[in-house]
Amino acid sequence: CPCSPPGLRIHEYLYFQVLSPGDIRYIFTATPAKDFGGVFNTRYEQIHLVPADPPEACGELSNGVFIQDQIALVERGGCSFLSKTRVVQEHGGRAVIIADNAYDNDSFYIEMIQDSSRRTADIPALFLLGRDGYMIRRSLEQHGLPWAVISIPVNVTSIPTYEMMQPPWTFW
Repeated sequence: CPCSPPGLRIHEYLYFQVLSPGDIRYIFTATPAKDFGGVFNTRYEQIHLVPADPPEACGELSNGVFIQDQIALVERGGCSFLSKTRVVQEHGGRAVIIADNAYDNDSFYIEMIQDSSRRTADIPALFLLGRDGYMIRRSLEQHGLPWAVISIPVNVTSIPTYEMMQPPWTFW
């Protein structure tokens, strides 16, 4: 069943699919930031998901050139969700996916709220479970790849249930 944790309605989820590398070719579930960031006005059939370097993205990124016009995968911690989103935006990223830094987190979505700085961000910011973020990064490291290719957002209501490829480590 598409059971959702208390306080989260199903329409507050956003889905993306990893197209490559093939060993993590799954549909992942993310939650949009609560009170900052933009929305996806475009569906990207193929866009790069680039792990930020350094992973926490609290300042200048050494691989910022690869994030331009792509989506950054960032790790929680070190600074606010909004700060990370602004760093990615300043590097020209189209969106940011912030994975929990608890690698064993496979069920708890954190509400990403604005910090006290009164700043804003225009690009979409999504929260990803720590286990999912870890598995994506691990797969890229194993394949020696600088990024994954994803499709975002994915309309899961149009996909037959038997074709819904969720990660095997996630409970639905």
